[in-house]
Amino acid sequence: MRFTSLVVELIRARPRLVVWLVVLVQAAIWLILPMLLYRSPPGDLATVLAFGREYQVGTWLGPPLAFWLADIAFRAAGNHMFGVYLLAQVCAVVTFWIYYQLGRAIVGGQQAVLAVLLSMTVVAFSSPGVEFGPLVLARPLWALLLLHSWQLIGQNRRNAWFAWSIEAGLLLLTTPAALGLLLLLAGFAVATARGRRMLMSLDPLYALLVIAVLVLPYLIWLLRADALAMPPWPAIYDLGGRILQWGWLLVGLVLAMSAIVLLAILNSGRFVRHAGEAPIIYRPPVDPFARDFVYFFALAPALLGSLIAGTFNLDHVVGGEGVALLMSGLAVIMASGDLIHLRRQRLLRTLWAAAVVAPALVTIAATLFLPWTANEVPTSLPAKAIAHFFGDSFERRTNQRLRAVAGDPQLASFIAMNSGRPHLLLDATPERTPWLSVAKFNETGGVVVWRASDTSGAPPPDIAQRFPGLVPEVPRAFEWMVNGRQPLLRIGWAIVRPKAP
Repeated sequence: MRFTSLVVELIRARPRLVVWLVVLVQAAIWLILPMLLYRSPPGDLATVLAFGREYQVGTWLGPPLAFWLADIAFRAAGNHMFGVYLLAQVCAVVTFWIYYQLGRAIVGGQQAVLAVLLSMTVVAFSSPGVEFGPLVLARPLWALLLLHSWQLIGQNRRNAWFAWSIEAGLLLLTTPAALGLLLLLAGFAVATARGRRMLMSLDPLYALLVIAVLVLPYLIWLLRADALAMPPWPAIYDLGGRILQWGWLLVGLVLAMSAIVLLAILNSGRFVRHAGEAPIIYRPPVDPFARDFVYFFALAPALLGSLIAGTFNLDHVVGGEGVALLMSGLAVIMASGDLIHLRRQRLLRTLWAAAVVAPALVTIAATLFLPWTANEVPTSLPAKAIAHFFGDSFERRTNQRLRAVAGDPQLASFIAMNSGRPHLLLDATPERTPWLSVAKFNETGGVVVWRASDTSGAPPPDIAQRFPGLVPEVPRAFEWMVNGRQPLLRIGWAIVRPKAP
């Protein structure tokens, strides 16, 4: 007890309590912070809500499940972003709790806590986790699949097949990367003796039947939309650039888990004189098959996802960093041995807390101070004020509720979030919003918006070409959350009046 802190004793005696405390604290940070600082949804979250409002079986953004859940959460919260932010944090809490269950089944409860603590420092589980969408929803589903795959292959628990099949079907309805992840699971099973023995029964056939029933509507949509075609392979002269892109993605993954690497280095015993005084976190000897399982799923999703993304010149790892790096903490714990000495406890606690809190501090600093450098903060756009003004203006001018909005995709998606929930039309690429065409928009009426560069409010040439005869109104100026050195946000707009029946 002389050299052991209360935190270490809690890890030894109450590992579940430690997991719940740290996971709920991190979820509370990323639930409260957006509510206080974000005046507009981060990233493409507004577009996710606009697509979810249509309840399409499939869209160009991918399978529909995440979009449907986002719309349900938004409506349940009274058309407020609190519901979507809460849903994102529920996904984070479920992910880490399932991850703890997987770690406990492999390395025991005490070291499973350390695996959770390490994985929480991965950047993907902080501010990017607020932006609910397919990449965020895929994390708990992938964690569940790994847990039940281990129960099937490592523990020979055949009763996990039904849950596994449901989770596989839901993952296929969440992200296009699901097929590759399932192929990794199948490849690992086929490559191992335990996996092949597990497959030698009728249970996998029943699981495939359940998956087919779940995915059938989306598969029919893919066939009708001719969306099963592979993207074109890069030309030979582009291979150098694609390899470089793959390298940058790998560097990004390493940087995302840099806190794990730093914590492991600081806990190393090479530079400590009295290593025997450090408290020990013990685990029973681990089956070599469990090591293969952990290492494979810690490396394969990251390497394969970054390779596919680099090949097709994507800007993010296929499946997302949260899926690719989910097993990184458990892999480090697995490599640390049966006895883990916690050296430099105070320094480790400080560094871990800094790694968890640093993204929140960066978000606060960017919101408050970046506008003073004349740079725009995307989450500082007054989305609610924009939606209210244009929805109210259309209703007062036409005596009808706003039914559709077009123009600048970012501004239009904000207006689509108002209380009336008008349809979003991507007029530059109307095939991506099949529920509404430009001709239908001109018939039912709506609002067209764009960013105005001057007080005249003339529409950009491309918008004027798609909407001939557009009569612009006086541009409307909005204040940022922190104006700083930025000019006011000036939005040009025009009303397309509905045609009389």
